[in-house]
Amino acid sequence: MSAAPSAVSPLFATFARADVAFERGEGAWLYTESGDAWLDFGAGIAVNALGHAHPHLVEALTRQAGKLWHTSNLFQIPEQTRLAQRLVDHSFADRVFFSNSGAEALEAAIKTARRYHYARGNPERVRIVTFEGAFHGRTLATLAAGGQAKYLEGFGPKVEGFDQVPFADFEAAKAAVGPETAAILIEPIQGEGGVRPVPHGVLRALRELCDAEGILLVYDEVQTGIGRTGKLFAYELSGVAPDILASAKGLGGGFPVGACLATEAASAAMVAGTHGTTFGGNPLAMAVGNAVLDVVLAPGFLDHVQGTALNLKQKLAAVVDAHPDVFETVRGEGLLIGLKCVKPVAEVAAAVRGHRMIAIPAGDNVLRLLPPLIVGEHEVAEAVARIDAAAGDLVAAGA
Repeated sequence: MSAAPSAVSPLFATFARADVAFERGEGAWLYTESGDAWLDFGAGIAVNALGHAHPHLVEALTRQAGKLWHTSNLFQIPEQTRLAQRLVDHSFADRVFFSNSGAEALEAAIKTARRYHYARGNPERVRIVTFEGAFHGRTLATLAAGGQAKYLEGFGPKVEGFDQVPFADFEAAKAAVGPETAAILIEPIQGEGGVRPVPHGVLRALRELCDAEGILLVYDEVQTGIGRTGKLFAYELSGVAPDILASAKGLGGGFPVGACLATEAASAAMVAGTHGTTFGGNPLAMAVGNAVLDVVLAPGFLDHVQGTALNLKQKLAAVVDAHPDVFETVRGEGLLIGLKCVKPVAEVAAAVRGHRMIAIPAGDNVLRLLPPLIVGEHEVAEAVARIDAAAGDLVAAGA
């Protein structure tokens, strides 16, 4: 006889989970066991770039699962080489290191930046300039890079080596650069920080500063990469390429995949034994990553993302105008869209959930919309109608 279920969850209590569970998904929709349909404009926090159960991804994963799951990086993994080459061919990079997550990709980026200077006879260059409001991951180093007190509290001394300056403040970043500086780390658009784009002029100035000081420019594109902004990577919007870039989330379309991309010069010191991973770049992950690029790099796909984003923003602007007591403005790039809220974002997100739609709270009192990149006019119309209805509920409740 099996034991009666415990009233206390066996899980760590680290998540404030909504009281809903999903059984299956299709495209931009999720379904509960009882058959309730939810419109998913969260995409697993920008992860399910091609929606749920995309046929090409399902086929690629199923086919690979029947052949080989894991061998380790002690051996050649052809699909890993293929995915790396495709990323190189469509970006600034010359080399790629695969990991399992965005935090791991950022750890690789940080180590690559430090090792670059060590190999050049400057081992003192270990410090990295970062920006307030950033979120770079949950490891001890990436928490320190992000610098947010609420995430650092209770975990002992903050990892040394990170100098934070105000968001998008070039003069402060310039002043923070010193003889121990190795790199500047920035998100071209802050996601968790409230969908805040960095002005292109600031990115250009940072690139010039890094070149003048002999330090590296590192982009965190964990959330903005793989088509989210209507370009494969967000840096393409400004034309300002980094030396190192961290990617994840959409790269696996729902399967855990991370990647650190770098130029030949930046990555040259990362030789055998300097870094590693057990699971990173495994055959299953690489099969799915290649399947994602099959779709995202197909002719017309990124044009579709840009067109859908414009349609969604225009319709959301009308909702903002209709509900000035709930929303202030629309911002973001591509299908990384933020609704700056007047009311507390937690209340707005809950009201939206009341209409069976998922959106994600972010910093700066912003509600993030991160739909799968495959959404079309029908899903956009549904999303706007549900957000409008949720705003109406909030106004009525406050009357």
